[in-house]
Amino acid sequence: MRSRKAIAMLVAPLLGVLSLAACTPSGTPEDVEAVSIDQDWSKAEPLTVDVFDGVANYQGIQGGWFGKVVKDKFNIELNILSPNVAGGGDTLYNTRVAGGELGDLIIVGKGQQADELVEGGLMLDASPYYGSMKNAAAYDTGVQKLNEGKDGVYAFPTVMSSIKPTEPSEGVDPTFGPYLRWDYYAEAGYPEIGTLEDLLPVLKEMQDAHPEADNGKPTYAMSLFKDWDGNLMTMAGQPPAVYGYEHMGFAESKPDGSDYHGVLDPSSEYVRALKFYYEANKMGLVDPDSTTQNYDTMFAKYQAGQVLLSWWPWLGQQAYNTEQNMKDGKGFMIAPLKDQTVLSRGAEVYGGAMVFGIGSKAEDPARMAAFIDWLYSPEGVEANSSDYAGAGPLGLTWEDGEDGPVLTDFGRQAILEGDADVPAEWGGGKYKDGGSTLNISGVLQNSEDPRTGYPYNYKFWPSYQETAANPLVDDWSKKMGGARTTMEYLQSSDQLLVAPGASFTTPTDDSEIETLRNQVKVTIVEHSWKMAFAKDDAEFDALLAEMQETANGLGYEKVLEVDLANAKSQNEARTAVANEFG
Repeated sequence: MRSRKAIAMLVAPLLGVLSLAACTPSGTPEDVEAVSIDQDWSKAEPLTVDVFDGVANYQGIQGGWFGKVVKDKFNIELNILSPNVAGGGDTLYNTRVAGGELGDLIIVGKGQQADELVEGGLMLDASPYYGSMKNAAAYDTGVQKLNEGKDGVYAFPTVMSSIKPTEPSEGVDPTFGPYLRWDYYAEAGYPEIGTLEDLLPVLKEMQDAHPEADNGKPTYAMSLFKDWDGNLMTMAGQPPAVYGYEHMGFAESKPDGSDYHGVLDPSSEYVRALKFYYEANKMGLVDPDSTTQNYDTMFAKYQAGQVLLSWWPWLGQQAYNTEQNMKDGKGFMIAPLKDQTVLSRGAEVYGGAMVFGIGSKAEDPARMAAFIDWLYSPEGVEANSSDYAGAGPLGLTWEDGEDGPVLTDFGRQAILEGDADVPAEWGGGKYKDGGSTLNISGVLQNSEDPRTGYPYNYKFWPSYQETAANPLVDDWSKKMGGARTTMEYLQSSDQLLVAPGASFTTPTDDSEIETLRNQVKVTIVEHSWKMAFAKDDAEFDALLAEMQETANGLGYEKVLEVDLANAKSQNEARTAVANEFG
């Protein structure tokens, strides 16, 4: 999701690692002694495991029902180390790497970051264990592809899928889009929205009509946060996706190969997004806490109905579209922008942007391998993917019905109503608080669960679809030509652009480009936030000019040249995988 600085200090590489080319069919190199992970880990000595997780939004000991599931099965506690929570950026990563130990379990970006850890000896060769990792071996094609050119099995892919790479990976809602409070939009008379900028007067009308949420606190059209900023201001990277654009470092491009340019071009969608926030802030539509709050604080505001626009369904809809709210006709649905072409991620046949790995100094590497393997099992996928459209664990939130899987009464309350008190035998506490904090799955939720024959994503279950009708969706459907899901609407209106899932790995920056990038991104992020909250047009324009001049002086053009080349290579890989699997 974001790039990292290079390792400042590398420890000596591991000895005795072997070539994947010499692997037996089981995946274990022929001259490596196999170590079985097949044992009852619940009887093992208690162990606290440091998990360096580049995408986690929580830091500390994993508790709740997921913590209990892991404790009961492996007798381990997961201590999550999250750079997103620990001040953002690369500080936590660099500090731990400089100390020679990132974590017992590692979740980092594929490509440059993982390669650095392998080269520096901080990620363990799991070849001895791979032969008995039966669940992970079901995705051997992805494992082998990920470890190509390496002398061992170091990393394991995430969000693996058997779905075609030209098909959307997200299910009923694409990852991106202008999701707004549909009930307020309906109340305003469904005004026409031609472009991104046309959202602003509509949101202004909605906010003016509802200046306070039910909790008595102010409502705002939009609320922002800084936690995930990297090369760019993350929140300014979302509106471009409404028009099919994505970012590769400082490059902005379309996945159909029709357009490539830099984010600092005056006509870029990134600059357009900054202008959008600036205009919105002038109109009083932006939460003033945006520059200081974190993701969790912002999410709570969505839950309370204090925010009216979301760029992601797993933010607005997950937080507010409870079963009761939807029965009351309230909730987030995608807006009918006339000129949108929403970006969709195709299913990744070789895995997503993050990888799992075992730290080279892990106290019990066999148990770490067993835990990673479990994450690819039906039980592991169900439990670990409970954050959005995942059904959670069998026996707690769902059960086998006569006609397929069915949410239990508890499951409907916990998932569709927004939360529920977990039974004591499952660890107690609140369901939402107790879910997995890893924030990444081994298997795509739209993939088929072999235990049920249906996707892991409960929104595809016949039992859910039969009961999913509600006043909110019914009203939205009437205005959207009868479509019952966001994906159906966008596909039928030719407003979806699918980026084939090529599992492209961005090449590692050389030391010069890395140094220049780290200088440039600081000024881009800093100036972007200032531009979003500029006091007038003159200041906005001056900040844009200053950002461009400063970035160019720090080497932006040189880095951009690399990023544009990588973006073009990625699209070439997409064309190839679409031809191969399409």
